[in-house]
Parts: sequence; C-alpha cells; structure tokens
Amino acid sequence: MGVAQLPQQMAGLPASASEIDALAINTIRTLAMDAVQAAESGHPGTPMALAPVAYSLWQRILRYDPTHPHWMDRDRFVLSNGHASMLLYSLIHLAGVPECDQRTGKLTGKQAVPLEDIKRFRQIGSKCPGHPEYGWTTGVETTTGPLGQGCATSVGMAIASRWLATRYNKPGFELFTHRVWTICGDGCMMEGITGEAASLAGHLKLGNLCWIYDSNHITIEGNTSLAYSDDAAMRFSGYGWAVRHVSDANDIDAVASACQSARVASQPTLIIVNSHIGWGAPTKQDTASAHGEALGVEEIKGAKRFYHWPEDAQFLVPEGVVAHFQEGVGARGAELSAKWRDLFAVYSSKYPELAREIQWMNRRELPPGWETDLPGFPVDAKGVATRISGSKVLNAIARRVPWMVGGSADLAPSTKTLIDGSGSVGPESFAGCNMHYGIREHAMGAVCNGMALSGLRSYGAGFLIFSDYMRGSIRLSALMELPVIYVFTHDSIGLGEDGPTHQPIEQLASLRALPGLNVYRPCDANETVACWCEAMRHVHQPSVLALSRQNLPTQSATAALAGEGCARGAYVLSEAPSGAPQVILLASGSEVALCVDAQTALAKEGIQARVVSMPCWEAFDQQSGEYHEQVLPRSIRARVGVEAGSTFGWERYCGNEGGLIGMRSFGASAPIKDLMSHFGFSSAAVVAKAKEQLAYWGKQAKGS
Repeated sequence: MGVAQLPQQMAGLPASASEIDALAINTIRTLAMDAVQAAESGHPGTPMALAPVAYSLWQRILRYDPTHPHWMDRDRFVLSNGHASMLLYSLIHLAGVPECDQRTGKLTGKQAVPLEDIKRFRQIGSKCPGHPEYGWTTGVETTTGPLGQGCATSVGMAIASRWLATRYNKPGFELFTHRVWTICGDGCMMEGITGEAASLAGHLKLGNLCWIYDSNHITIEGNTSLAYSDDAAMRFSGYGWAVRHVSDANDIDAVASACQSARVASQPTLIIVNSHIGWGAPTKQDTASAHGEALGVEEIKGAKRFYHWPEDAQFLVPEGVVAHFQEGVGARGAELSAKWRDLFAVYSSKYPELAREIQWMNRRELPPGWETDLPGFPVDAKGVATRISGSKVLNAIARRVPWMVGGSADLAPSTKTLIDGSGSVGPESFAGCNMHYGIREHAMGAVCNGMALSGLRSYGAGFLIFSDYMRGSIRLSALMELPVIYVFTHDSIGLGEDGPTHQPIEQLASLRALPGLNVYRPCDANETVACWCEAMRHVHQPSVLALSRQNLPTQSATAALAGEGCARGAYVLSEAPSGAPQVILLASGSEVALCVDAQTALAKEGIQARVVSMPCWEAFDQQSGEYHEQVLPRSIRARVGVEAGSTFGWERYCGNEGGLIGMRSFGASAPIKDLMSHFGFSSAAVVAKAKEQLAYWGKQAKGS
C-alpha cells in the first residue's frame, strides 16, 4: 500500500491510538525533519520511522522521572544508532527534562533541550549536537554515534544494575531494579562489537536488558541486501536471548506489549521491529536518501500533509503535547522516584554504611582511608614486574573501594588483575567483583564505560598490543570523562618470544595522542603504586597503566619521590653527582633503569648526567613553565630520550630526533636479553648517545 493511500491523521497508527498519541508522535517526527532541514545536515529518516516506538517506550514503559534525570534507579534509555539524535532530543524536550550540571547533579534552572537549541541543531553551542553527547546534554545516558557502542555500553549498564542490586538490596529495600532499553539499527547489528556484547549478555542472562532493533533494511549505500543477510532472530537465539517481533513500527500497542514481555524475561530480549525509514516522505520513504541528508522543503511539506500537519509550520509543538508527556512518563516517573527517595531515607538509617557507599559512588568520591593499605617496596636490584606490583596495589585499593569491579579479556593470569577473595560475576551470581570478559576486548572497553556510567569504578585489562582492538571504547571513555582504568601489561618488546604480532610499538604514542586520557608507564614498583593512585584520583578522566612483564629493579629514590613525581608526570629521579648536569637522560618504564646505569657509567668518564623519569606525559604537560624549567632546563640542550616503543612525540622533550633511542621497526621473536641488545636498548647505547649529543650541541654552540 502506497503512502498516499494510507489514512492521513493517524499515519498508520493502530485504531486504539488516540488523537493525542498521533499528535505527540508526529510532533517528534516533524521536529526531527525541521531541525535537519534547518541544519542542512543530519539524519531525518530514522526519527520519522521510530517516533512511535520511542513514544510507546517512554510514555508507557520507561521508569524515568524527567524532573530528576540523575535518579539512581531510573531506567536507562540508550540510542545506539546515535545518528538519529533528533529522536532523542525531541523526547527530552517534550518530557521537560531540566538541565543539570553533569559533575554535581545540580539543576541550572534551564531546559536540557530548549526549542531554540533544536532550531540550532548541529550548531556551535547547541545542546543538540549531531550525535548524543553524554555530559553535554542532560538526558543523554551515554555518547553514541560509532555504531554498536551504545549496544555494548548498555550491557555494562545492565551488569551494573544487577551488581548494585546484589550488593545493596535488602529485604524490603529494593533500591536497584532498573532496566536498560536500547534502540539500535541495522548498522549496529553489523558491527563486531555488538556481537561480542550480545554474546556476553546472553551468557550472563541479563534479563534486565532489552534491545529494540529497527530493521528498516537501509544504510547509506542502499538496501542492506548489498552486504547483510543475517537471520537476526536465529543469531540472538543462539546467544541465549529471548526474541520478539513487531511487524509494524507504527503499532504502539504491539511495541508496548513486547516491552512488557521483556520486563519479565529471565534473559536479555531482542525486539525486532520492522519499520520504513523516512515514513511518510512522498518520494524518499524506504530510500537511502532518507537516511543521512535533509529531505528538502517540498518533500517535508509532502510528509507533513501525510501526517495531517500544517505543511508550512516549522518547529511546531501543538498545545497539549507537553502536558501529555507530563501525564505519562512524567507522572509515573515522579511517583516512582519520590517513593525511592523515601525508601532510601529509611535505608540510610538501617544500613548507614551501605548508604554512604551508594552516595560516594553517585558522587564519584573515594571513601576516606582508601589509600591506607597501599604496599611499599624496598630498593631491590632484581626488582619485580610492574604487572605484579600493580596487582598488589589493585588488591589494596579494592579492599577499601568495594565497588571496584573489573577483569580482563581472558588474560587475568598474565595481567595479574584478579581481586583476591572476591568471587566472579557470572550468570548465577553478581556478588563478586571479578569480571570474565572472554576474548572480547572491544566489548570489554564499552562494558567498562557502561559500568562507570552507573557509578561503579571499573577497570579492564589486557596486553598493550590489544589496546588497538578496544580503541573506539577508550576514545569514548575520554570523550565522556569516565574514570575507567585500563591495565595493559606486556608493554614493550620486553615480552620476548611471542614476537612482533604481540610486541607493542606504536600503541603508547597512539594512546598519548588521545585528548583527556592519562597514560602511565611506571619505572618500578613504587612508581606503580603512585601511578595507580593518580589513576584513582582522576574521577573525570580515564587512565591507562602500561605495565611490564619482566622484572624491573626498584630504584633507590622512588619510595620518596614517586608520589609527587608521578602526580606531576615527570621528575628528577637522580641528579648529576656534581649537581650540575651536562646532559639529561629521559625515559619511562623499563628504560629508566638503563638511564640510571648509564648515569653511573658517564660519571666515571667525568660526564655529569641527570636522570628524569617520565611516567605520564599528560600530567607533565599540565605543569607550570617554572616546573618544566626545573626538570628540563632549556640551558641543557644535550638530551637523550629512551623508550622501547615508537619515538614519535619524544622530540618535544629531547629537541631533535638524534637524541632518541626507540623502535623504528617492528620487533622480533627472541628472548628478552637478545631483543634488547639487538634493538639498541642497553646502558652502553645510552652512554654512546649521550656523548653523541654532547658533541653535537657543543658544535652547535661553537657555530653560533
């Protein structure tokens, strides 16, 4: 049946739908069309198709109080196909969500999404950016846009809900019962991260998770038959999901019924909804051109005629629509959140310690005394691998921060990231703190984000080389300012015989290039303690800990200096014996020990060298010019930078490429001693490079 033959006023809605239902749904559709047209860019087709689905979910199902958007037990709504952002912005606007400061939770007195910002969709300063941005627009639960990320992040949210319920719910006090609802599309289904996350969710039997799959068979290039022919129902049944079907996205009763079924499921639910992208557009419905570009003035007029809408009206919100949302999701959510606050007040009297934990989590605060049990390490020439000292620190912190939850991608015995004495999170119990992600690195990063968004202090672990597999998730950690900690061990060619496929070369440089991410590479056990502490203190930034497989000697000065030194990112670990250095030796991680040995060798030849440990470039770059001058005085131009990775970036501290010892190729398979010697990582090589730099800068001085 063609568009022109369909009933106009109800636009395909079931007979049970009221006029106010149709009015509200078409308000969502027309706001989306108008905003995209005004911006002359965007994605109108999916909001037009899914307006009835999102409306049915929000008005009839969602446990969400628009006036308290940070209520801890609210249902989470995730728009994984974030290009359809106007669908979400329209809902936030119509529901009357107020703007909150993301860090404090305090109301600003403004609307989260005022109509003026919808009119300025995709413009500088608007609360309606091209894709939903967590922390920028109140009501957005997670940043989405890279397809599949929202799906995987929602799994972390659902895990967190189950974990919180297991730890904090008590008889008569069901504090955490919330569910996670995710809308996703064909593109999300194709992404590998979605498969990883769905497999994990099915294994964990996350009955509090529901994905609503918009099956419209259209992507940018055209019909999905070009590249995609999966049987999604069979695939997800194989993952252990319950699968429901809604044959028409306009059937709001069928959508609500399927969601009600998901509420009582003992496993995650996939609701497959058949829709028509660009619903109602006279010539662009069911076409790729409805996906990612403005429809055009005449096409919009035609669609509005189909909706029985004033075709020349723009950004119209008819009288009664906002009130209708207030009577639906607003009234239901207000009653539920008020009851929850009353319940929490009684809970706080009966279980004060647990209530304080909940409040600390909600405010991203660390409990008093969280550093009490931290280990210390004496000077030791043999030393210990920083992955092992890191394990001791993690366990000390976890004893004081019980909402520390994390794990590795099937590498815990190697990364040393198990929390001793705590059980595992599994399908039968969420009482433990140890996650087992299986070999699913990308999903692990997104799940960590979802848990962090729900208040848990999450961490994920793996080999540094496999950070490439989860870079998209790490990037979103930084973009959302989430305090996820990524523990990456086997941080250099020093891992040995596994060879170049497993030896990270460019990964440190690549991670350091990410804005808002702190990358720590400690030189010994005491620096590892300090770096872990700094990562914990950053409650609005993610951190990477790059740790060694091999033993590293515990330096004589780090016990006293590493605390402040790691906080500042770089520090003088060992001053020149005379106090008047001629050359500066800079390094991170395992190569610091080479510089210390070289300093001693140079001193025997009458050359005065300063050793600077640089565990965190990002922290050092934020220090004052005065501190920079203290550590790296401009008058000392002879410098040698040493790191068993790409030299990219070190020139900013060393002044020229000639002073760098690093990797300019891939590694090789061999024992660590042979590898280090072969690729030039030795104290003798540092000594030679220091002499070379002294000679070079001496000639430059004479020439000038």
